Amino acid sequence: MDRPPLRTIAVVGLGTMGTGIADILARAGREVIGIDTNEAAARQAVAALEASTARAVRRERMTQSERQEVLARLRTRTRVEAAAEADLVIEVVPEDYDTKCQVFAALDAVVKPGTILATGTNALSVTRLAADSDRPERVLGLHFFNPAPAMRLVEIVSSVLTSQEAVTAVTALARELGKDPIAVGDRPGFVADGLLFGYLNQAAAMYESRYATREDIDSAMRLGCGLPMGPLALLDLIGVDTARTVLDAMYDRSRDRLHAPAPVLRQLSDAGLTGRKAGRGFYTYEAPGRGTVVPDALTPDPVAPRAGGRPVAAVGVVGSGTMAAGIAEVFARAGCPTVLAARSEHKARAAKDKVAGSLERAVRKGRLSARERDGALALISPAGSLAALSGADLVIEAVAEDLAVKRQLFAALDEVCKPGAVLATTTSSLPVIACARATSRPRDVVGMHFFNPAPAMKLVEVVATVLTAPDSHATVREVCARVGKHPVDCGDRAGFIVNALLFPYLNNAVKMLQEHYASLDEIDAAMKLGGGYPMGPFELLDVVGLDVSLAIEQVLHREFRDPSLAPAPLLEHLVAAGCLGRKTGRGFREYARR
Repeated sequence: MDRPPLRTIAVVGLGTMGTGIADILARAGREVIGIDTNEAAARQAVAALEASTARAVRRERMTQSERQEVLARLRTRTRVEAAAEADLVIEVVPEDYDTKCQVFAALDAVVKPGTILATGTNALSVTRLAADSDRPERVLGLHFFNPAPAMRLVEIVSSVLTSQEAVTAVTALARELGKDPIAVGDRPGFVADGLLFGYLNQAAAMYESRYATREDIDSAMRLGCGLPMGPLALLDLIGVDTARTVLDAMYDRSRDRLHAPAPVLRQLSDAGLTGRKAGRGFYTYEAPGRGTVVPDALTPDPVAPRAGGRPVAAVGVVGSGTMAAGIAEVFARAGCPTVLAARSEHKARAAKDKVAGSLERAVRKGRLSARERDGALALISPAGSLAALSGADLVIEAVAEDLAVKRQLFAALDEVCKPGAVLATTTSSLPVIACARATSRPRDVVGMHFFNPAPAMKLVEVVATVLTAPDSHATVREVCARVGKHPVDCGDRAGFIVNALLFPYLNNAVKMLQEHYASLDEIDAAMKLGGGYPMGPFELLDVVGLDVSLAIEQVLHREFRDPSLAPAPLLEHLVAAGCLGRKTGRGFREYARR
């Protein structure tokens, strides 16, 4: 016989997440019993529901009578005995095993025999909580994401003890709430947080090492990956103390170094600098609980003196591929005379034709006038010889990602470019210093990592080596501003900012898939719906190219010698089989041939 629908639901713990879950349930027509030992928290939950429904009325998403019905569905209590009539109880108390066990023991004593008990944990063992319950078959995980009313993903976590009947009932409820449930097994962090928190932890460690500023780390991930928030701002939103607790729990279960909390998380937590809720974390906010960042002692001074850059009137770009053409287009559209040099006149003209095609598409989309198109194209001079770069003030190479090829090119540029010209490499993973040492002027060499497609992507990672002159570095930053790009500074180490944070996350997603923990569709959905990512990890890997991704992961592994960064065997196997992603028609998914 089918289990009756879950009509009366108790929510234990009325913090931000519990209040959000209560809001969702009440709006969906469920009778909600909100339970919190703190009477103030219970009052705040009612006030939050009153405020959210009032906004819905103002926006004409709900009538006044509907609002009153929703408000009547929420009853708040201060004792767990109030859960006696519930069909489902969702606990959302602090992420502490002993606390959750106490809640489950109290619930075991009062709820009906068929009542399902759900834990909102995102890091603790659901199996362990179930085993300590009187009826382990009715215990499962029900992991909502913050803010619960807005985020569509719900992870439903079953242990080896959980009955299928309980999973089916809760899955049906999640769908009725307008959520997208995915079924996952009991492992640290499940899918979304298992991938997300390792990435956040790495970002905290990167900041702590003073490799890059908090502003540059966050800007790099927003602009380079299209993420809705930078990792340090997201840690402040989650709560630095909460993130530390989650990572501690995940590390205790996984022993994965990516989950060992960065010391800065402990330092901030112990100092009470827990993020937005405290008014200060990685950033400083105008008031506790507010999201507006205000300047503090660590905020860069926009008028602080910097080394002046060198004048740049003419630019050279070396290469004939998509990136070289895109960079040439960027400079030409900004009004800079640009020499586009390749190995032959034919390749150089073909590269200029790529620019012409891109400009034409911009005109068709209304982003550029015909006059602007013609003016930009006229500024690009194709050349089949490096000698044409003799008058350039800045030369940017965008040739194959092969160190021997780049070193040979830089040695040649050293011969033909005038004294004082800045020489830039667009490498995304190779050491910039190795390119610099191929010349007699390492002070003039800097990294200038554009993102693809260069005309559209605003981010440029600016990489100064230990030998780069301050005015060379300043030149590149000033040029970025002239052409409408956002420069972020980073040191000369593998991956710079974006790839060093992005590719371990992608690699962990592949490991999750090869371990049959979740399907690629579920993992992609989890990161898009639970993390707000524009693409899931497997979608992104297929776009980037599995061979390119593997090469970057190999470089990161060699640089940092961290076993957790070793490329996933499944990725290596797909590359060996020639399944490289969209460009070959098959990667993690298959694509229609064009």
